[in-house]
Amino acid sequence: MQTTDNIDEGSVSQVHLLGAGEIRRLAGQAGITPTKRLGQNFVIDPGTVRHIVRQAKVGPGDSVLEVGPGLGSLTLGLLGAGCRVTAVEIDPGLASLLPQTVAEYAPQATGELTVINGDALCLDPDTQPGLADQGHLVLVSNLPYNVATPIILTLLERFDNLDRFLVMVQKEVADRLVASPGSKIYGAPSLKLAWYGQAWHAGKIGRNVFWPSPNVDSALVNFARKRITQDVDREQVFNLVDGAFRQRRKTLRAALKGMVDGGAYTAAGVDPGARGESLTIVDFKALARANGEMTGR
Repeated sequence: MQTTDNIDEGSVSQVHLLGAGEIRRLAGQAGITPTKRLGQNFVIDPGTVRHIVRQAKVGPGDSVLEVGPGLGSLTLGLLGAGCRVTAVEIDPGLASLLPQTVAEYAPQATGELTVINGDALCLDPDTQPGLADQGHLVLVSNLPYNVATPIILTLLERFDNLDRFLVMVQKEVADRLVASPGSKIYGAPSLKLAWYGQAWHAGKIGRNVFWPSPNVDSALVNFARKRITQDVDREQVFNLVDGAFRQRRKTLRAALKGMVDGGAYTAAGVDPGARGESLTIVDFKALARANGEMTGR
């Protein structure tokens, strides 16, 4: 696995990366028009692709999962770095076009690409055993902005071998994913991602590198899974997290009424008068553990 801070740009330039003219030509030939419904904004800047590949720290032999490859801008960059890429594309037209694009621009890498025409939210080890059997898996994607958070959390839950990711998402989503306790944007997504590991900002992306240009800013989020033994049920913890943020201005005592035994707060060392936004994932784990011991659930 290649893990140096600076991937050699020459490794990515083994293939021809797509520019704005080529992206529009490919889309036109296939009769494809980007749709807001599927969150399609195609990267048209080769420099941005190189930057993403470097930030992801992937290289020869790495197994990469790419969700929403679109017309193949990032796919080509990942293949050029020597990765084995499984691309999941929900749009049938784009899914059928991607192997042709790789054959045209990176013919030497066609054997390293697998395309799945389907919804990333429907992926699981039973239907796609090849993904689960690939050892260490890295998610590197320009995610569809309208479903980015559900995709991330679903894949982390279902694929234990998904060790890390670098994703491009709407900046507002990126800020929520990496938010710290006490901030206004800290919430359920921040806590649920923290259950699996640590996330951090990896830089902003300008609007002009996309076609069509989105009406929102974009950012990169980096993540590394923490391998720890959990002594409390994830679903119980997430239920408390959801309850605490359903009406985030309420105290825990009010927000979790009927869900948590009153004595569990003392046992967990959690103030029932606090709000969910002040608790860490460790606090929610402690509360769920104490509540389970008191209620027998």
